[in-house]
Amino acid sequence: NTIDIGRMFTMSWVAISLIAASVTAMISIFDKTIIGYARSQLTLPLLIGFSQTTIGIVVISFVIASNSAKWDGVIWSLISGALFGLGGQLHMRILFSREVSRTIPITETSPIFASLIAVTFLGEFLTVIQWTAIVTTVTGAALLSLRTDSEYSKIFLDSSFYLLMLGAFIMAISNVTSKIALDDLPILFTHGLRMLALGIVFLAFNLRTAPWEDVRSLLTKRSPALLIVSLNEIVIANVGLVLTLWALSLGSVSLVTALLGTRAFFVVAYSTLVAVVWRGALGENITPSTIAVKIVSTVLIVSGVAVIVI
Repeated sequence: NTIDIGRMFTMSWVAISLIAASVTAMISIFDKTIIGYARSQLTLPLLIGFSQTTIGIVVISFVIASNSAKWDGVIWSLISGALFGLGGQLHMRILFSREVSRTIPITETSPIFASLIAVTFLGEFLTVIQWTAIVTTVTGAALLSLRTDSEYSKIFLDSSFYLLMLGAFIMAISNVTSKIALDDLPILFTHGLRMLALGIVFLAFNLRTAPWEDVRSLLTKRSPALLIVSLNEIVIANVGLVLTLWALSLGSVSLVTALLGTRAFFVVAYSTLVAVVWRGALGENITPSTIAVKIVSTVLIVSGVAVIVI
């Protein structure tokens, strides 16, 4: 009946969003691993630029023959990809020197901004309870970035917090423009255009002498980092991002991005597990106090985004 069909439709984008969150969480774990092999902080973004530009060209070439492209959708897809690249560039800059379990949860506050943008420009509606959940999410993100200065014995907000919040805002706009593009284009075509634009942005920022020489060195040494990059950027990243677009095509931007914010939970879970099994891996601090802060912060974030869906 109609109710059952509606319930199935809702569950489909909810399930796809959660699967996308769990898959994309792996990307940052592998990214942090690859960073350990690089001599320059621009090396990994350069590799991402090469791989995603190639993926974009291949996907577009594969699907364009069977699709009549609508230029509005093409433009919005390219804008979305370029913004995704810019937000990703900020994220990679911080990830190079920060713990992955502290970096990602702050980045995943983008549902806050996506909801505000969607309400303002797409006519979506949020209840008072859902707005309260937004405040809860911000609180969790801020708590994750609190540091104790041993010299002055006081708590201050890490400077990376502000760059990460800017990145989260940019990512939110990227998700909203993806939703607009999906109204005119198929998922795979949208994905190909986004990856092409993302790759070009990464190449523009990172195609420099030092990272290029680093990449050549990795190739010469047949470094295992190249295998990890291939698995991460060609397989995991593209599966996760296609699932994200699929969820966005089925649900509202506010609700889907809220569920995608549970990526923070998966990142903390994955990184803590890795650090416990391989002590010191990923540069994670796993003292009881830091684990407690991460758990409390992530619970706040996940609780906030979960309530937004209700």
